[in-house]
Amino acid sequence: MLKRATFILTFVVSLAILAGSALAAPPIKIGGLFAVTGPASFLGEPERNTAQMVVSEINASGGIKGRKLELIVYDTQGDATKAVQAANRLIKDDKVSAIIGPSTTGDTMAVIPVAEKAQIPLISCAAGSKITDPVKKWVFKTAQNDGLAVAKIYENLKRKKIAKVAILTVSDGFGSSGREQLKAQAAAHGMQIVSDDTYGPKDTDMTAQLTKIRGSGAQAVICWGTNPGPAVIARNAKQLGLKLPLYMSHGVSSKKFIELAGDASEGIVLPSGRVIVADLLPNSDRQKKSLIAFVKDYQKHYNAEGDHFGGHAWDALMLLKGAIERGSDNPAAIRNQLERTRNFAGIGGVFTYSPNDHAGLAKDAFVLVEIRKRDFALVK
Repeated sequence: MLKRATFILTFVVSLAILAGSALAAPPIKIGGLFAVTGPASFLGEPERNTAQMVVSEINASGGIKGRKLELIVYDTQGDATKAVQAANRLIKDDKVSAIIGPSTTGDTMAVIPVAEKAQIPLISCAAGSKITDPVKKWVFKTAQNDGLAVAKIYENLKRKKIAKVAILTVSDGFGSSGREQLKAQAAAHGMQIVSDDTYGPKDTDMTAQLTKIRGSGAQAVICWGTNPGPAVIARNAKQLGLKLPLYMSHGVSSKKFIELAGDASEGIVLPSGRVIVADLLPNSDRQKKSLIAFVKDYQKHYNAEGDHFGGHAWDALMLLKGAIERGSDNPAAIRNQLERTRNFAGIGGVFTYSPNDHAGLAKDAFVLVEIRKRDFALVK
């Protein structure tokens, strides 16, 4: 009798376990489009790493509403065609509820029509203002707008009583968006652009452009691009003995730029999210707690400093988490809840989305930093 009872009990428990497994909620699928390899890998690799780290931690804490997240990442290699192919695969084959990325403005602009047609929320990790301006119903972003970065630079130049500037921008999506903003905001800030030149993403020498700038009457140079081009420009400027103040965009806001530019990086000023100077912020800063936690977490997982770019993916995942918690994993519900996000203190800034603003950040999302002794320091 005892053996029979034990058998029945074991049988019932086994059935319960099997039933529980059968009824277990399926994971919530999130797509990731990152330039993990290729020229933009300094953006995409930390974004991919951060996304994996955050998803693992969410799952270890029980998931969202008891459901695990499944992150499906494809490497765009910084190629718009590959990005579009991967976006279609995520939507049609993998059936994701939302997509984070791509890493670059060009890739993002190529993917937007795909996400809009399929009505899948897309949270870009790229900076171009045109990603969300004008507002697109299914598209959001976490990287600070380049328009805000331009304003930060121009305000600093005005305080220094500098009015004549040379701009040198990369001929890709990020560079063209920055160039548009530099030109559009110049008059309002009392700036005169006396030299307007470009360089190619794969160019290895910009001596000709810098020589032209030296004879232009410019009082400062603003370079707009992502690595490695800006580092080449910094080294070329040092080799030419160009003494003009050199400003970079937030596209080089990581230690990788300092590594590439070496001693030529000394004294360069750029706008950046707060994460690269987190330890220098006052305790009253709303973001400081999240920033310090992110930096330490990334260091623990990858033995490297968490940076500005990985922060874009952190923000995207946490914004998605909040939207799903408030609603559901249905793409339309996620979109609606993202648009209702208010005062979320993330890595890139304090986000408040609305029907008229899918960028979500104000000018104070940026601080100005200066490179001193191969490290970043706050510009007061």
